[in-house]
Amino acid sequence: MELTSDWLYSEKRLELRERCLSILLRKFGSEINEDGTPKYPTESIYNCAHDWVSQGHKIPDGIVKYYEAYYGST
Repeated sequence: MELTSDWLYSEKRLELRERCLSILLRKFGSEINEDGTPKYPTESIYNCAHDWVSQGHKIPDGIVKYYEAYYGST
């Protein structure tokens, strides 16, 4: 299957995923624990952005609260 034929990987969805990642990385990506490890794993940030887009959201509004609710516990 070509990526372009899958709605999840359409240009619009890829742009939304990029915006979501940017928001989440800015908000959570630079926080570090006392031992020097990331407070919020990059994998959880990418998974959250993917889930947000795959659930059919059209805009990134609300993704920070979604991340905090479902991915942010450390």
